[in-house]
Amino acid sequence: MSKYDDILHMPHHVSSVHPHMSVSDRAAQFAPFAALTGYEEVIDEAGRLTDVRAEADESRLAELDERLREVMEHGGEVSIVYFVEDARKQGGSYHTVTGKIRRVDGVFRRIVMADGCVIEMENIVDLS
Repeated sequence: MSKYDDILHMPHHVSSVHPHMSVSDRAAQFAPFAALTGYEEVIDEAGRLTDVRAEADESRLAELDERLREVMEHGGEVSIVYFVEDARKQGGSYHTVTGKIRRVDGVFRRIVMADGCVIEMENIVDLS
């Protein structure tokens, strides 16, 4: 004899106060407790595209250096296209900033724009 024999064959209790809950309503109670919490965010992150950084050769670096000298001599606005590495995955994206150069920091190899934007020289792809 098992310890549940006394209740095993009893009829199912039906409340006289509360109406019977449908199967879909009962399932909706447990929907907030998803087994794969965060799964959708992981899928979205994996599907987010990043660009590959293009490496410049010596002639391209010399051309960019010459353009930077010309801009510094003549002043005026400049458009700089530069690469920003992604913090969460390999690769990154290209950004463009247009404005005046406040100063060129040769020690830390970066350009400080008039609006405060700081661009590392090694990340510059194009100057115009």
